[in-house]
Amino acid sequence: MFSGASIARQSAGPGGALTLLDGWLRMRPSTDCAAFRVEANSIGDLFKGMPARRKIDPTTKLVAEWPLSPAATRGSSVRARDIFLEMRARLACDLRDLLRIESRVLTLRLPEGSDVDVDAASAIVSKAMRDIEDLPVIPREVEDILAISSGERHRWLRDGRLQSAGTRTVKLRGRARKITFHVFDPRHIEDVLDRDLVTGWREEDAARAAENRRRAAVKAALKRAQKSGRAAAGIFAWPHRRMENGSLGRGGPIAPLGHCSH
Repeated sequence: MFSGASIARQSAGPGGALTLLDGWLRMRPSTDCAAFRVEANSIGDLFKGMPARRKIDPTTKLVAEWPLSPAATRGSSVRARDIFLEMRARLACDLRDLLRIESRVLTLRLPEGSDVDVDAASAIVSKAMRDIEDLPVIPREVEDILAISSGERHRWLRDGRLQSAGTRTVKLRGRARKITFHVFDPRHIEDVLDRDLVTGWREEDAARAAENRRRAAVKAALKRAQKSGRAAAGIFAWPHRRMENGSLGRGGPIAPLGHCSH
C-alpha cells in the first residue's frame, strides 16, 4: 500500500504534478476562517493517503490542550480536522505552527528556547472552544457525518429534506472567483443522524425512481403504439387515395365500368 505522499513523489517529474501541489501549499491561508477550511479541504483531497498527524518533537513543551468532545465532532474525523483548521486560522501567522491536533485533542506546544507569547494564543483558542459545538457544519463534514454522497446532499438540500442554515461566500487566496456554499446547523445534522432519516430518504428516492421508470416505460410504449398505428393507417389508406384521384399505378385513369375505349 502506497501513501499519498509516495505516489505524489513517484508521479512527479520535471514540471510535473508537484509544481501544482507546491503552489497550493505555498499559498497564504485566507483570513476568513471558512475560506481557510474549504481551501484546506481542497488540498486534503489530494493527499487522502497522507498521515494527518505530524511527529511530536520531544523537546517541545506542552502549554495547553483542548479535547474535542463527541458533541463537537459528531463522530467525524473530517469535522475534527476542520475544527483544528478553524482554530489555527484564528491565530496569528507566527503562532499557527504551535497548534496541533493529536488524537482529537488540540495541543499548544512551545519549542525549546522560543520566546513567543503563547498566552495570547491560548486565550484565543480557549475562547473559541466555548462555542465549538455550535460551529456550522460545512458540506464536506455533512457527507462524512451522514455517510452520504455529494449527489444525495444536493438532492435533499434542493427538496428541503436537508435544511440549510444559510450560505457563506468566501474568496480563496490565489483564485479569481468566489465560492458560495451552504452551511448547516449542527443540531439539525445530529437530529437527522439520530433518527436515521437517511435510510428512509433513500427508500423514498428508490421508490420514486422506480415509479418514474415505470411511467417512462408506459409513455414510450404508447408512443411506439401510436407511431405504429399511424404507419399502418397510412399503408391502408394509400390505394384508396389513388383510386379517388382516378389513377392507380402507371396505367393512367381508370375507365368507368361498362365503357370500352377504342
